Amino acid sequence: MIKKLNSSPLLWPTLALIVLLIVNVILTPSFLSIRVQDGHLFGSLIDILRNGAPTMLVALGMTLVIASRGIDLSVGAVVAVSGALACAHIAASADPASVGSVITAMGIALGVAVGLGLWNGMLVSVFGVQPIIATLVLMTAGRGIALFITDGQIVTTVSAPFKVLGAGFVFGLPVAILVSLSVFALVGLLTRRTALGMLLESVGVNPEASRLAGVRHRSIVFAVYVFCALCAGIAGLMIASNISAADANNAGLWIEMDAILAVVIGGTSLLGGRFSLTGTILGALIIQTLTTTVYTAGITPETTLVFKALVVIAVCLLQSPKFRAALFRRRPSRTKGPTSPTEKGAAEGSATIPARPSVVAK
Repeated sequence: MIKKLNSSPLLWPTLALIVLLIVNVILTPSFLSIRVQDGHLFGSLIDILRNGAPTMLVALGMTLVIASRGIDLSVGAVVAVSGALACAHIAASADPASVGSVITAMGIALGVAVGLGLWNGMLVSVFGVQPIIATLVLMTAGRGIALFITDGQIVTTVSAPFKVLGAGFVFGLPVAILVSLSVFALVGLLTRRTALGMLLESVGVNPEASRLAGVRHRSIVFAVYVFCALCAGIAGLMIASNISAADANNAGLWIEMDAILAVVIGGTSLLGGRFSLTGTILGALIIQTLTTTVYTAGITPETTLVFKALVVIAVCLLQSPKFRAALFRRRPSRTKGPTSPTEKGAAEGSATIPARPSVVAK
């Protein structure tokens, strides 16, 4: 049982998250307290879940992309484009508080996000462009598109229906958390209760063998890039809704790095193949909790990336079997040899004297 638990990829991320929570409790004794105000839940844990919801969404999409032996560096740009389109449309509408205007704005933003995912999927699966190159192009151009939409300005909007997605509550819980958990449950059902997860892992392990086995590997790769862009689009709407503004320069900045780190911390290999959605959620929570810890400890925000890198390296090293073997290895026990000269001579004699051949009577 202990050996099986030690080999689980979720062990060290879980322990890392617990350690971070303990550190926060030491710094702030009321860190784990949750209060109810106006029928809504508030507290540091709720803030971690709500603020980490966009990273969870992007990381879920990134998990499927990495499982297919790919990478998507354009999710931050898609986040910026999605938020910019939604806020620009709501600000330009005759009635920003109209539910219809908000739904239309969200539909346009998500439609464009899906279109950007189609572009990435086409470059990778149809034309065979390396994923890092294909998505790097959109990473650069997408940020420029977002700046073009907002005219280089921060577009603010005051719309109560739009505010619900990023800062609203349902049944006392933030809507952002419920949306992220719903996507997590849906992806989990599709990949673990159907053959889709097995096909995706087969494509990630060996695309050529999957093709020869009859798996439509191009369609699967195409779909995961579209899904990843859709998740980034929803995350962009969450971020813009939370601050009631679209900042094309800073929205989604470095979120692709956080998503990749969350996937790696969760135990998914960058070489493709087997993946862990639960581990990805744990990784996203670790990153958001670490950010909260840095702020709680009074450390300057400029050094947040340094501490984040140190924690990520520590968790990844602990997940490595070779590192654990080198860290916890024990000296091999020596076999007890003969102590007395008689025993030593007997042992040497038995080792050197060959067996007598059998005598056959004539």
